[in-house]
Amino acid sequence: MSARKAFLFLLCLLLPAIPAWSQSSDSLTTEHIAVAEDIFGLEFTAAERDSMLETLRQRRQAYQRVRDFPIANSTPPALIFNPLPAGMQAPDRADSIHFSDPGTVRMPANESDLAFYTVTELAALLRSRQITSVRLTQFFLDRLRKYGPELECVITLTDSLALAQARRADEEIAAGTYRGLLHGIPYGAKDLLAVRGYKTTWGAAPYRDQVIESDATVIKKLEQAGAVLVAK
Repeated sequence: MSARKAFLFLLCLLLPAIPAWSQSSDSLTTEHIAVAEDIFGLEFTAAERDSMLETLRQRRQAYQRVRDFPIANSTPPALIFNPLPAGMQAPDRADSIHFSDPGTVRMPANESDLAFYTVTELAALLRSRQITSVRLTQFFLDRLRKYGPELECVITLTDSLALAQARRADEEIAAGTYRGLLHGIPYGAKDLLAVRGYKTTWGAAPYRDQVIESDATVIKKLEQAGAVLVAK
């Protein structure tokens, strides 16, 4: 996607805020969009202007509803964000999570069926050593290579990291050290999450080559749980 297209949504948000236009959303036309393009340094086709017109009108109405909301002079500004409704007390501890027992789990006759096993079922196979994490990881890496281009769900495969984490998981499980349900389980991380040594593109063209040399907290926690990162 071009940078121009990436700013289309931003334009839909900001154009209604230009005060020189009439308060009537119906008065907003494609001519107004064409004028505003010079302000933002953008250029759209007639078809693109027409496509965004209704969204702009809706955004403008939404801005006006915010402006019309009565706020007394005595109302203090919002200095903190508190999502709890008035009078609601937040729990003082996290609830424990209980996973259902998958029962007896066996390797499928057709290995491709592993793609449809649940995490608890895969964990049972790993813990009983019916399959190794390396084998399971390679299985999912192969599927991502095969279907990733068509599904457009993968930006970066983390092969070397994944196989290193999988080997460590196999060694620990073989030695009797089991970290929990995620131990040896392959997973994919959204590309908003930084991983040392790999690109973190944020799914945006301007950051396609960005590398952040640190691990996001959630990546660290998943690694501590023994999970195996196969892709971003």
